[in-house]
Amino acid sequence: MTSYVVQVVVEPDEDVWRAYVPDLESRGAATWGQTREEALRNIQEVARMVIEELIEEQTPLPESVHAASGAVVAVTVRSTCRLTGATFTR
Repeated sequence: MTSYVVQVVVEPDEDVWRAYVPDLESRGAATWGQTREEALRNIQEVARMVIEELIEEQTPLPESVHAASGAVVAVTVRSTCRLTGATFTR
């Protein structure tokens, strides 16, 4: 199993949330949701379909798409976080 890591942009757009993968948007990697969480779920599925299509077509993936063997976990950390009273900066 190969996992792919992509940068995603999620932003409010009028009364919905828009999500897209900048380097795959021209291939259709864009979607929306009523909530931010729904937009994130939707873009995960759309990005998977676009990457699968590129692989099937034997089209090189953009350099920003990172492949990893096996499962991965992605976390987003704010620039400054509080952890048990201490502050650290990334």
